[in-house]
Amino acid sequence: MVAAKDQKPRIGLSGLRGAPARRVLGRFDSAATNNDNRRHWANADALSADAAASADVRRTLRNRSRYEVANNSYARGIVLTLANDTIGTGPRLQLLTPFDGINREIEREFEKWAQHVFLAEKLRTMRMARAQDGETFGILVNNPTLDHLVKLDLCLVEADQVTSPFTNLFDDRVDGIRLDTHGNPSAYSVLKNHPGGDAWNAIEDFLTVPAAHMIHVFRQERPGQHRGVPEITSALPLFAQLRRFTLAVLSAAEAAADFAGILYTDAPPSGEADAVEPMDLIELERNMLLTMPGGWKMGQVDPKQPSTTYAEFKKEILNEIARCLNMPFNVAAGNSSGYNYSSGRLDHQTYYKSIRVDQAFMASKVLDRLFSAWLWEYALATGLSMHAALHLPSVASSDSGLESQASSLPDHQWFWDGMEHVDPAKEAKAQETRLKNHTTTLAHEYARAGKDWEQELRQRAREKNLMRELGLTESEATPTLTQGKGNHAAA
Repeated sequence: MVAAKDQKPRIGLSGLRGAPARRVLGRFDSAATNNDNRRHWANADALSADAAASADVRRTLRNRSRYEVANNSYARGIVLTLANDTIGTGPRLQLLTPFDGINREIEREFEKWAQHVFLAEKLRTMRMARAQDGETFGILVNNPTLDHLVKLDLCLVEADQVTSPFTNLFDDRVDGIRLDTHGNPSAYSVLKNHPGGDAWNAIEDFLTVPAAHMIHVFRQERPGQHRGVPEITSALPLFAQLRRFTLAVLSAAEAAADFAGILYTDAPPSGEADAVEPMDLIELERNMLLTMPGGWKMGQVDPKQPSTTYAEFKKEILNEIARCLNMPFNVAAGNSSGYNYSSGRLDHQTYYKSIRVDQAFMASKVLDRLFSAWLWEYALATGLSMHAALHLPSVASSDSGLESQASSLPDHQWFWDGMEHVDPAKEAKAQETRLKNHTTTLAHEYARAGKDWEQELRQRAREKNLMRELGLTESEATPTLTQGKGNHAAA
C-alpha cells in the first residue's frame, strides 16, 4: 500500500471553483503607444470610409497625383501601361444564344457602334482616371450625330464635376451622390462646367443625373465607401523621393563639374606656404603648363555620392512604387535586363491575374451596363421580334429610353487582347499537350489569345475550302521563313 504522503493530491471541480482566479495578460505590440512610435502613428484615425475620403482630401490627392503623372515619366509610363494592358485594343462581344444568325448580327452591329463612339479609347481613359484620380464617371447620353442606328453614347466626366451643390451641401450623405433609404445611389449631382475651367462660377448650375444613367467606377477598398481615391496614393511620396534623389545626384555631378580644380595645401595653419587669395579664380587654357604657389597643390573636387548608388536606389523605389498596382519591376521600369526566363514568367503571373480581375470588373461595371442599354435601343429600332427571340423583357413603350434597363442579359462573354508569351514555341507545345489530354478546349485556348473561337473556326473552314478549290495542300499553303545570309525571305 502506498503511503498517504506519497499520493498526489487530487483537486475536483469544486476545488477549481474555489481556487483564486489568475488573469492572463497579453497585448499587441502594434497597439502600444510609446515614445518610439508615437510620431509614426500620429496620423492614424478612426474615421469612416467616406469621412476619410472627404472632398478636400480627394481633391488634394487628385491634384498631387495628376501633377506626378504629368511631370514624372515613370508615373506616366506606369499609368499608360496599366491602361494599355487592361483594355488593349478594346473588348469584343460574343453572344451565346441558340440563334446563330441573331448572334452574329448583334456582335457585328455592336462592334460598329463601339468604333463610332471610340469605346476602346474611352475605356482606356477611364482606366487611367481610376489610377490617377481614383474614380471615373460616364453618363449614358443620346448622341444624334452618331452614324449608327443606335444613338447611345458614353460621355466621360471628371471626378471634380461630381459634387454637391453649394446651396444643398447637407442634403447629400456623400459628396455629389444622393442615397436612397437602403444606401444605394439614386442620383448624382454634376456640374455643367469643370470647376477648374474659365467658364466656371460659384453659382454654377448642376445637372441631376439618375443612377440608371450614370456609370461610376472606382476601387472600393472599405465597406461603405462611395467615392474613390487615386490608386497610386500610397506611392505618391515615393515618386517625390525618386525625383528628389535624381535632382540631388544631378546637383552633385554639376557641382563637381563646375570646378576644373582646386588648390589645397598639406601645410599646417602656421606652416610655410605662399599667400593665396581665397576663392580666387584662375583661367585655364588648353594644353598649358601651370605652376603652383609654394606649398600648394592642384586637385579636383571628388563628387561624393550617397552610400546607395543611384541605379540601386531607383530600382528599389520603383519596385516599391509598382507594388501597389501589382505590377512587376520590369514592366514599371521598362527594363528586363536583370531577368531570366523563369523569373520573368513568375513575376508576370501576379500581374496577369490582376489584369484579369480588372477586366472582369470593367466587364461587369461598365460593359454589361453599356450592352444592356445598347441592346434595348437596338431592339426598339429593329423590331420586337428580336427582343422576344433573345428572351428580353418586352418593350412597353418607346418612351422608356435609357431609364429602362434589361433585367437580364442574354448569355454572352467579353474577349480581351491576349497576353503575348515570352516563348511562343513553348506555349504552342504546351497548348498542343493540353488539347491532346483534354484538359482544355478550343474555346478556352482561343479566349486566352483574345479571340472568338467560332469566328476563328469559320475562318479556318473558309481557308480549307479555298485550298481545296485551288488544289493546295496544307504544307504548300503554310507560310515558312527561310534565312539567308544577311537577309530574311518569306517563301
